[in-house]
Amino acid sequence: MGIDTAEQRKLYTRAHLLAILTIYYNLVEGIVSVWAGASDETLALFGFGVDSFIEVISAIGVWHMIRRIRANNGETKDAFEQRALRITGGSFYVLTAGLVVMAIMNIYQQHKPDTTFWGIVISLLSISFMWLLIHYKTKVGKALNSSAILADAACSRACVYLSVVLLVASVGFELTGLGYLDAIGALLIAWFAWKEGRESFDKAKGLNDSCGCCRV
Repeated sequence: MGIDTAEQRKLYTRAHLLAILTIYYNLVEGIVSVWAGASDETLALFGFGVDSFIEVISAIGVWHMIRRIRANNGETKDAFEQRALRITGGSFYVLTAGLVVMAIMNIYQQHKPDTTFWGIVISLLSISFMWLLIHYKTKVGKALNSSAILADAACSRACVYLSVVLLVASVGFELTGLGYLDAIGALLIAWFAWKEGRESFDKAKGLNDSCGCCRV
């Protein structure tokens, strides 16, 4: 049974607000994570923060997509969304290369973070917030029967995986004091970034309309 126009408008408004909330959350998370990562010399947290900034670009593309679908019910990507996907993909590849080089250097130099306390705090907050976003985006996507919004909800799981990696690496260092755990966490974040970059370019080419970035 279909939904009436008033309910549809309400649902699109909710989807629009969720997209804006995603943008601002990732922006704040990126600023805090990069600052704390640089201050505490933890590469995993710093890389996590840079990833959050890249997610802002992706979230802006999603926000634009929801506005377009709301206006004309179209699911096909336009030029703005394809450009955002290419910029996102390129940024993820640059992040991957940077993290791999820095992680190898840190392992070779036996570098240890000052502390990974903030990595634990930020990752726990991120896991909690992202699960809420996934829940509400999925609810709205199902109500609207929108594959695009449901794909965006599924993509948010990639952020949960990154947060879990950061949490494990941060807790591991605090418990053992082994510096290479931070570098391993950074390498795993780099692996996720590479996968997200590849998926962004595939989606820009129209090869993948679902969100493969959340597959592991």
